[in-house]
Amino acid sequence: MIGFQDIIKGYKRRRDNQYLSQVYKKNYAFIGFGNHCIHNLYPIIQHLQVNVKYICCSSPQKAKLIPQKFKNVIGTTSIDDILNDETIAGVFVSASPSSHFEIASKTIKAGKALFIEKPPCMCVEELNDLIDKQRLYGPNTIVVGMQKRFSPVTAILRKKLRDKQLVSYNLHYRVGLYPEGNELYDLFIHPIDLVTFLFGDAKILGVHKTNSKNGGRTYLLMLAHNHIAGTLELSTSYSWREAHEAICINTESGMYDMQQMETLTFTPSSLSFGKIPLEKVYTRNSCMTSLYSRNNFNPILANNQIISQGYFNEIKVFVDRVECINKPAIPTDFTSLRTTYEILDKLDKIEGTL
Repeated sequence: MIGFQDIIKGYKRRRDNQYLSQVYKKNYAFIGFGNHCIHNLYPIIQHLQVNVKYICCSSPQKAKLIPQKFKNVIGTTSIDDILNDETIAGVFVSASPSSHFEIASKTIKAGKALFIEKPPCMCVEELNDLIDKQRLYGPNTIVVGMQKRFSPVTAILRKKLRDKQLVSYNLHYRVGLYPEGNELYDLFIHPIDLVTFLFGDAKILGVHKTNSKNGGRTYLLMLAHNHIAGTLELSTSYSWREAHEAICINTESGMYDMQQMETLTFTPSSLSFGKIPLEKVYTRNSCMTSLYSRNNFNPILANNQIISQGYFNEIKVFVDRVECINKPAIPTDFTSLRTTYEILDKLDKIEGTL
């Protein structure tokens, strides 16, 4: 007779064997090696044991230090060395946003699979050019690093909302000053892409833009999708220390509330008799269900922010597709960004109120 201990040991053995059997055999290269890459992307690459042959950066001094830090990795300042190497199957790009379009174009033309951090380009015209190149030079794997698409919270929301009667949503994305880049394409691209990913194509119903004296910028935006409309507050006039991101989605059956991509709850709608809200007639306890919550107690990979924010899954999806392990259902290429970029382009041209 099999006891509980045997069942537990069997489960752990299968879990460990599954991890050990996931072996990636192809060679990859990294273009760009800044803060985001060092702290978010490359640790995932190391965990997955992906074979990185090159790391390319603009600094010759940094390129010389790379082989000392990473065993069997070549440091280089030449993108052409990577693209001309026939042993390289895929390229990760996380460089300066202004250089992404040119690097992406060269990588696609060279026939390499491409993972590129956001933004892949800086306008709709460049996006359309990348789409044309993608069609011209073949069906190689392309993943754009819109990590919120790969978050467990997003997956749960998409599944829950599929058969719901949608009413409205409101989203807040509040961070501090951002003098080092373009807040629309570097920061606000994420919440805008999230709502277009959840609800589909959208048109702008109204927008108000405020420029603060200290350099902060705020967009109050209203979007209309096919079956829902919502409001967004996108701002760099708050604080990085108290940065906050949340979306509240109201449906006929209840409200979904997501906070910081780390918690997701559902609160059922109040009962009514006819059009009379019964909560005004007699008191009932509120019933809120937790659909997702990152566990801060147990420090394992599944409870890491790299998972909850979507970084881990976007990298794994890319490598799995290059290695022909599986093909995820999540749209990842340039064509899936059209609506997001159309909205960004319109916001970029707004001076005050529309």
